[in-house]
Amino acid sequence: MSDRAAHILDEVRKHHLDIQDDRAFVPGVTEIWPSGAVLDENDRAALVEAALDMRIAAGKSSRKFESSFARRMKRRKAHLTNSGSSANLLAITALTSPQLGDRRLRPGDEVITVAAGFPTTVNPILQNGLVPVFVDIDLHTYNTTAERIEKAIGPRTRAVILAHALGNPFEVAEVAQLAEEHDLLLIEDSCDAVGTTYNGQLVGTFGDLTTVSFYPAHHLTMGEGGCVLTSNLALARIVESLRDWGRDCWCEPGENDTCRKRFGYQMGTLPAGYDHKYIFSHVGYNLKATDLQAALGLAQLEKLDDFCAARRRNWSRLREGLADVPWLLLPEPTPGSDPSWFGFVITVDPEAPFHRSELVHFLESRKIGTRRLFAGNLTRHPAYSDREFRVSGTLTNSDIVTEHTFWVGVYPGLTDEMLDYIISSVSDFVGSHR
Repeated sequence: MSDRAAHILDEVRKHHLDIQDDRAFVPGVTEIWPSGAVLDENDRAALVEAALDMRIAAGKSSRKFESSFARRMKRRKAHLTNSGSSANLLAITALTSPQLGDRRLRPGDEVITVAAGFPTTVNPILQNGLVPVFVDIDLHTYNTTAERIEKAIGPRTRAVILAHALGNPFEVAEVAQLAEEHDLLLIEDSCDAVGTTYNGQLVGTFGDLTTVSFYPAHHLTMGEGGCVLTSNLALARIVESLRDWGRDCWCEPGENDTCRKRFGYQMGTLPAGYDHKYIFSHVGYNLKATDLQAALGLAQLEKLDDFCAARRRNWSRLREGLADVPWLLLPEPTPGSDPSWFGFVITVDPEAPFHRSELVHFLESRKIGTRRLFAGNLTRHPAYSDREFRVSGTLTNSDIVTEHTFWVGVYPGLTDEMLDYIISSVSDFVGSHR
């Protein structure tokens, strides 16, 4: 690095510190966000350094992040994408690849998932001509169970994709065992759950593929961004091809002839010797991220342990502070788990003398940000009214979530003073209705 560049980065760090908002927290005035990125001077400097080097496409930072994040997540391969939603699209689409032979998913095959979640876990199922099979959740963990999954398996069921709800893992070891017994492919949507463990094992290591998001609300941020991880090298190669236009070539950007026979292939009905860089083995996309995003991701990755610890600490403070408040169903970790929490979810008892909306409006009036448990019951949304799907059992709890559930934040940017204000505000509201 040149002396001039080093001086610029030093000034960038000073600038970051100069513009920090050091105003004290004022209850009812200062916004308490439910989620958000926590960025320091090194994050800002990492972005500027990448910009100074004009690394405007995927490059060395992207490759470094992929290898570092794969090691951290205990997977052999990681492929960076432009969003967590794209990661889910790639993961599902990879399972339809002809290269999987008899294991490939075909139009009309079923994929089991939950009805109460975020739509981008479900949309790729429909976008690939597959049929979602919706199962219900429990109201303490907000996850489905292996028992529900087993009951949902039918003659055309070929795969399962489930998200670890708000950082709390589903019974992933048991579901992975079911998948093995029934020859099903398993995708873990770990977008909310980086750092979570189940039976001492990191989530994202149980399934055939796992996905992660780096949107500002999540455990690490690149602004936008996501990742697909796997230890199956055949699946990793398919994901890479689909992400990179569907091409068969695996050269990195700016590289040529990695395979040493760029002009030595004959595929399809193409002429022998057709340039391998322009041979396409999948109907793919361009879903790559940029080096600026990856540079920020690398700076964030250094703080992951602290971020996860703060999320656990903040969740515990809310859980303890609200433990004795009546009419509220509070969350419980899945037995055997240590969640790296995304949010603190609350369900108002349907028999309470107040409605969820009244409590939410009260909190929002005090500048305490709230969010719904994403889409609630997806089958009730207009987007899915004319789509083919199957429901296994009932969706009773998914409907309760739709009517009575919300969550507040636990992200590392929240202070003890903010968390205590959330606790006192909820307590005050409920107390006024006794």
